[in-house]
Amino acid sequence: MDFGGINPVVLIASLMVAAVPIMLAALGELVVEKSGVLNLGVEGMMIMGAICGFMAAVHTGSPFLGFIGGAAGGAVLSLVFAVLTQGLLANQVATGLALTLFGLGLSSLMGQGYNGIKPPLTGAVPFGPLRDIPVLGRILFSHDWVVYFSIAATALVWWVLKATRLGLVIRAVGENHDAAHALGYKVQRVRLGCILFGGAMAGMGGAYISLARVPQWTDGITAGAGWIALAIVVFSSWKPWRILIGAYLFGGISQLQLSLQASGSKIPVGYLSMAPYLITILVLVIMSSGRAKASLKAPAALGQNFHASR
Repeated sequence: MDFGGINPVVLIASLMVAAVPIMLAALGELVVEKSGVLNLGVEGMMIMGAICGFMAAVHTGSPFLGFIGGAAGGAVLSLVFAVLTQGLLANQVATGLALTLFGLGLSSLMGQGYNGIKPPLTGAVPFGPLRDIPVLGRILFSHDWVVYFSIAATALVWWVLKATRLGLVIRAVGENHDAAHALGYKVQRVRLGCILFGGAMAGMGGAYISLARVPQWTDGITAGAGWIALAIVVFSSWKPWRILIGAYLFGGISQLQLSLQASGSKIPVGYLSMAPYLITILVLVIMSSGRAKASLKAPAALGQNFHASR
């Protein structure tokens, strides 16, 4: 049944796909911020993952290796951020912004000659007769493996942060790095591992855009998805399951505006198009206020550099 020319079943199934890049990047950034590091370079890591994943998939013919390449591309760029902020104690905000600009420029350079090339298809998981179930089959059993991986990753991140010693150490470092150091934890090593994980997740999210969401390469293909991921981390109050909900909401908005355009709706879709970015700007302004960060229960040491000799 359609409503105003929009099929709700197709809309829900499509928003699950649209949410994947944002969800993966936001989960990675959640872990980074839980360790006390603020990395605003998510957009740069995502677009580097998009081009590295695209190149790997095209040259190997394997979409799976493409996602591995995307994760590697994002992790390498995050390593630059880690060296500058954890080794040289550079300002995290300025370094993250510079990382985004660097990633956008480098990806454009690397992507020359790849315009118009189609990557290998990322096929749906073969669920067999489950796909034929009315309504639920189209919504739940018609997606590629990355959609299910993103949901599993949400559960895994939640479990690690809440129920394991590693999660306790990450949270301790993010709340009070001096106390964590006094207890014998290697603060910079913990943060380095979290930064690399965040970069790999952002890179994989970017690769999903160029390999599955929009299977092609064009400059700026991530279109601000990294900034939306940053906003979702704040919206979620640094809780993994809320990230999943937030990503689906943002994915729903993006799919709804496309559906409205396709159905010829008279509603100005420009308002829906700009809504995620307006909200993102608002969140970034909120993050600049120490009182607001405290009320949102942000990690107490978020954005603060650590040096063992202090």
